[in-house]
Amino acid sequence: MKLPAAHPSRHSIGMRLLGCSCLALTLAWLAACSRSADAPSGATAQPATAYAAVARGKVDIEGGLLNLAMPREGTLARVAVHEGDHVRQGQLLAELDTRPATLAVEAAQAQLEQAQAQLKLLAIKQVAAKQRARRLTAAAAAGAGDGQSADDAREAAAQVDAEQQSAHAALNMADQKLDEARYELKQRSLLAPFDADVVQVSAQPGASVSPASGPLFTLLPQKPRIVRAELNDSFVGVIRPGMPAEVVADSDGGHVHWNAHVLRIGEVYGPATLENDPQVRANARTVECVLAFDQPDQTRDLRIGQRVMVRFGHAAAPAAAVSKD
Repeated sequence: MKLPAAHPSRHSIGMRLLGCSCLALTLAWLAACSRSADAPSGATAQPATAYAAVARGKVDIEGGLLNLAMPREGTLARVAVHEGDHVRQGQLLAELDTRPATLAVEAAQAQLEQAQAQLKLLAIKQVAAKQRARRLTAAAAAGAGDGQSADDAREAAAQVDAEQQSAHAALNMADQKLDEARYELKQRSLLAPFDADVVQVSAQPGASVSPASGPLFTLLPQKPRIVRAELNDSFVGVIRPGMPAEVVADSDGGHVHWNAHVLRIGEVYGPATLENDPQVRANARTVECVLAFDQPDQTRDLRIGQRVMVRFGHAAAPAAAVSKD
């Protein structure tokens, strides 16, 4: 006897369809979560900015800091500035005891006045000698005098002329000695050669100094900041003068950057002095690359010797030289 085929009930079919729907929804939710975890926080992923080269550098100025020593030996009588002061061109920095130099100037002045008086005296003698020579010569020609007296008078006039030339030479020498004494007096004072900030002072009144004692003042000239970057030899052929660059301070994590451009690239290879790794520093060969800031007025916060990173070839927005993230 053949049994009738069993047919699933509507209830069992509905339960199977509900289970399949739940499984599909679960898989879709897991896939959506996976995509949201892998996606960036922004609406669209931004591609990484490409640079032609990256190099370490430091902030500097053309010519570097200026070290000034006293040009003459002596005892410091006055120190007129302190560290942190701003000085103008020609402003007094320090002064030696000027009494010996002042006495030398006075002595040279006296010698000059003596030479001038001697020259005036010889001028009077010259007039008298020439007048006497003319009279005796005229008398000898008229038969009223002898020729020997006329010859002696002319010889005396010539001798006065020679003495007057010697007096002119002595006057010029005295004038030069006076200029030299005045120059030496000026050398007792140390003046600022240009507008600058006083970085360091190593002098105090009463100290004995000389040119061999070393610098007494370190000045920071008021010049635009530049960057001296150490360009790896593998990037030398890529960088060109005029190429835009981005300068980032090492200390702030790259939040502030300055727009710059390449001024020149050196012709001499040297060691990598700014590399932190000793092994890399010993083996790397670099070329100095000098950059100028596009807006120097906005780089006053950068300090000389401050380390920076330079990214070459990135055309930053021209609207602002300094930008903060």
